[in-house]
Amino acid sequence: MLRVASVNVNGIRAAFRRGMGAWLSSSAPDVLLLQEVRADDEILADHLPHAEWHLAHEAASAKGRAGVAIASRLPMRAIRIGIGTGAPTDSGRWVEADLELPDGRLLTAASVYVHSGTAGTPSMAEKYAFLDAVTARLDGIVGGGGPAVVAGDLNIAHRTVDLKNWKGNLAHAGFLPEERAYLDRWFDELGWHDVGRRLGGDGPGPYTWWSWRGRAFDTDAGWRIDYQLATPALGERAASATIDRAPSYAERFSDHAPLVVDYDV
Repeated sequence: MLRVASVNVNGIRAAFRRGMGAWLSSSAPDVLLLQEVRADDEILADHLPHAEWHLAHEAASAKGRAGVAIASRLPMRAIRIGIGTGAPTDSGRWVEADLELPDGRLLTAASVYVHSGTAGTPSMAEKYAFLDAVTARLDGIVGGGGPAVVAGDLNIAHRTVDLKNWKGNLAHAGFLPEERAYLDRWFDELGWHDVGRRLGGDGPGPYTWWSWRGRAFDTDAGWRIDYQLATPALGERAASATIDRAPSYAERFSDHAPLVVDYDV
């Protein structure tokens, strides 16, 4: 089994201060896909040492924001930084690597952090332009025929079962019809598997993000915005998917919970 974990850490330094190290030891992933790292290469390596991990990282051009990384116990044979849009707001949002499986085959893994956006503002145009670039890359990856997993914080809930208060968010970023249509295309036209939903039941939930504010975590008023997308053959070999929701609000190391998937490769 190959264990792939994805999590928006909301700042890797803060996450480790809150107990991410203990979760990492107990979960023991082979591949770790991180979003909102908010650190430079040196700080990332301080927390995920090169002696234990092969690292690929793209920090955001704006210090202290975004940032995506791949930490792998499998050897990395190629690293590709960015999605190619050239927009400053897209930096720190896509990193991709080819990992060598024990039998010598290559697995493509990518960590992605999609803009949150705000409905009716220029930030939504930025989000849609980035999603267009992601769509083109997903098409290229699946067309290559090899196994691949693309995971991260997409900042989009796909269906009404993917957020608690869906009626109150129909006009808000993260649940707009135009955003959800991208996921329709990825799953229905390009053939990517939504592993978390396929193995997580019909819903509602399980959710992956809860606001730090109020009692959202305690009442499970969350959103499922963190995904693992797998190419068709790999998706069929996904054996289990777990959202590692913390036992209590005080034990959270991020406002997101890790999504952990075991693949029978």
